[in-house]
Amino acid sequence: MTNTIWQLETLNNRQIEQLHEMFQLEWWTQGRTLADVRRMLDNTDIMVAFCEVRTGDLIAFTRVLTDYTYKALLLDMMVRSDYRSIGLGKQLVASVLNHEQLSDVSHVELYCLPEMVPFYRELGFTNQLKPLQFMRRTRR
Repeated sequence: MTNTIWQLETLNNRQIEQLHEMFQLEWWTQGRTLADVRRMLDNTDIMVAFCEVRTGDLIAFTRVLTDYTYKALLLDMMVRSDYRSIGLGKQLVASVLNHEQLSDVSHVELYCLPEMVPFYRELGFTNQLKPLQFMRRTRR
C-alpha cells in the first residue's frame, strides 16, 4: 500500500457519511439510509476500508460476515470512482484474505456480476459451484 493510503477497521462519523454517499452511487446499495448504514456497520463482523492519508477521506470499502470457522461472506466491495484501476480492489480482497481473524475460515465467498468474474478468478475465487444457485427473499 502506498504512503498516501491507509487501512482502517473502523470509520469515524465523517467516513460513515462518505460511505453512505458511496452507496448511493452503486446499483446494489442505492437507497440505503444513513441510519441503516450505521446499524449495518455495528453488526458487521469485519470491515476493511482505505482512506486517503492527507484528507482522511474514505476511498475504498468492504465488509465481511462470518462464523470464523466455515464461512466468510465478502460484501459491499467498492472503490471510489476516482481511485479505480490502481489496484485498490485487489488490496481490499488481499486484506480480507490475510485478515488474522479469518485465517481458519474454510470458505471465503462472494457474489458478483458476470463481468467481475475474471477479476475475482484472478484472486483465486471460482464460480465452479455449478448446482448452487444464489437465492433471495426480499423483506422490504
